[in-house]
Amino acid sequence: MILNETYECMTPAARHELQSERLRDTVRRVYENVKPYRRKMEQAGVRPENIRSIDDLRKLPFTTKDDLRDSYPYGMFAVPMKDVVRVHSSSGTTGKPTVVGYTRYDIHEVWAEVAARAICCAGGTPDDIVHVAYGYGLFTGGLGMHYATERLGATAIPVSGGNTKRQIMIMQDFGSTILCCTPSYSLYIADVCAEMGIDPKKDLKLKAGIFGAEPWSNEMREEIERRLGILAVDIYGLSEIIGPGVSCECHYKNGLHVNEDHFYPEIIDAAKGTVLPDGARGELVFTCITKQACPLIRYRTRDISTLMREPCPCGRTLARMGRVTGRTDDMLIIRGVNVFPSQIESVLIAIEGTEPHYEIVVDKRGVLDELEIKVEVSAEVFSDEVKRLEDLRSRIQGEIESVLGISAAVRLVEPKSIPRSEGKAKRVIDKRKG
Repeated sequence: MILNETYECMTPAARHELQSERLRDTVRRVYENVKPYRRKMEQAGVRPENIRSIDDLRKLPFTTKDDLRDSYPYGMFAVPMKDVVRVHSSSGTTGKPTVVGYTRYDIHEVWAEVAARAICCAGGTPDDIVHVAYGYGLFTGGLGMHYATERLGATAIPVSGGNTKRQIMIMQDFGSTILCCTPSYSLYIADVCAEMGIDPKKDLKLKAGIFGAEPWSNEMREEIERRLGILAVDIYGLSEIIGPGVSCECHYKNGLHVNEDHFYPEIIDAAKGTVLPDGARGELVFTCITKQACPLIRYRTRDISTLMREPCPCGRTLARMGRVTGRTDDMLIIRGVNVFPSQIESVLIAIEGTEPHYEIVVDKRGVLDELEIKVEVSAEVFSDEVKRLEDLRSRIQGEIESVLGISAAVRLVEPKSIPRSEGKAKRVIDKRKG
């Protein structure tokens, strides 16, 4: 099911014209109403009349999280506060949170629309019962998927996060068919189902899961699909742009369809700031071309991805982005080598006997970085003979060295010894920053 064929299946020429018209209007509004943008554009020698089409976008300066923090809380808003009906923000764990606002139009005509498209990408219809286990509150996940479900005409279960046994009971009793949560939490749900003696494939009605808010690998997807018996698709979003619904995979799982009638994507070289061609891997940048309250221009997400524009068999003609493999600010540099947690995850999930739960610990001994990976193994393997455990540890260590190009100490730990998360999983402990 395609929710809005008019926009999701446009010809490239028609979409280019639409994007250009919307960009011109947005640039004019932010220049007139947002002092930080006017200042940045004047410093760059750009005026609204210089932006005639979407092709002129690269003339405009980038926006970063620091711009939002420097303008905290409402300095980036393009409308008066009387027109703002809701605010969301980041957690602010590394300083002041980033604050974004929404008009009624932003919520009902933009956000609910694009997030509802994501449910359709996962095979959702008005007949579905959507179990929203993302957190509700200043985090955008829960409310984003809630409004999307109602926009589609499906039934929303606003269960939020936590109390996993109760979540599973509700899934059973209420007949949930689509699960929305982080991928790591879906595996935790599978673990708890096993403890409760529940077979998700037989005892639950789930047919699909819409998972996001953290990078995850194809290997983890296969694990989720195997254990829960569902179609698992990736959804992408960030509060600064709108929340969940910026893009989503369809059942072909060949890239996430970007709702580029609302959010124009670019890939740039993170170091140089230059725009890269389609297919190249780099930092993802978005420009909001329809938002009213807080439209961001060329916002640097720090997420690492690619763009592709070949037609998708599903019929959507939207650009597709590759699954996010990490963040430029989460990338670990260990002995001069760039390391992403997703690389390690791919190795671990492919090795039989390990569980999809791990922790990466980075420390420094003298001038050298040390990398240790704690890996949970299954109960059967952990209780096995010492030689088999040592063989498994050596195999993991060899595979990781082959993929990363550097050595790592591997420590096998007993089942359930690594802390579980009901939100975003914390995979990395970098003691060098202490």
